[in-house]
Amino acid sequence: MSRISEIRYVGYAVTDLEAEKAYYTEKWGLDPVPSDDGPDSTTAWFKARGHDEHHVVRLRSGDTNRVDVIAFAADSRADVDALADKVTASGCKIVHPPRDLTTPGGGYGFRFFNPDGMMFEISSDVARGEVADVARWDGVPVKISHIVFHSPDHHGLMAWFTDVLGMKVSDWLGDFMGFLRCNSAHHRIAILPGPPCLNHVAYDMTGVDGMMRGILRMKQSGNDIGWGPGRHTAGNNTFSYFVTPSGFVTEFTSELEEVDFDTHQPTTYVPAPLIMDQWGIGTGGPQTLPHPAPNPGLFEAVEA
Repeated sequence: MSRISEIRYVGYAVTDLEAEKAYYTEKWGLDPVPSDDGPDSTTAWFKARGHDEHHVVRLRSGDTNRVDVIAFAADSRADVDALADKVTASGCKIVHPPRDLTTPGGGYGFRFFNPDGMMFEISSDVARGEVADVARWDGVPVKISHIVFHSPDHHGLMAWFTDVLGMKVSDWLGDFMGFLRCNSAHHRIAILPGPPCLNHVAYDMTGVDGMMRGILRMKQSGNDIGWGPGRHTAGNNTFSYFVTPSGFVTEFTSELEEVDFDTHQPTTYVPAPLIMDQWGIGTGGPQTLPHPAPNPGLFEAVEA
């Protein structure tokens, strides 16, 4: 059965493009992707140096801070076509059908609105980027690890991801947070109750040492940690959360559990402080991060 197989990138609109660009390059540790648009371009792309995904962040200058698009990978053009049929049959509004893409990296894909109005893209055959060795102490992201959403119908959206996009449920935290996998990683998507919006985007580090060195760089650059360092229970991954100048939450994570995609059975964890953070030593908490609000521009498509 066709399914999404990985996360490609997140596209944002921001009111202060230069501040957000500086955050991702000088602080977070991503590399700019060369563009033919020139130094005065109002759009910029960034890649994680430890993986061959063409880019993991797209920024454009906008009138408001919003998530424009979340892009996923499929393994082949046939999978893209099959997923487009399933998305259409589920009742979602198609922005454009499968076609050759003109965005950086190219490829073949389609865009649509998920049931909550967030724009998604699914593509294959995107050009691959260069890969650099990321050493233990470099403290820079290797790749996107996972994305967490809020939804006013989080159970319904969980079912949509499994029934339409082919994901599987890995675990639950109580009744309010579900974790979904599309490959051997314990989760690539997690969903919480709330207004339709992004909660955060997490980036894999080389390990705990890489994460801690990244935390050091963030602190030295004047970015205080919002929550962490700690280790979750579902997925057993480490975490540390920071907020970009535009108010989006980014996470350094490491050691996310690997599971068998076909056979792993979900566990429901009872929420408790030492379930949320097995170490229990981190500063802050979810309450110290930006509160969820509906993503501006729901069901409004952008071209970039």
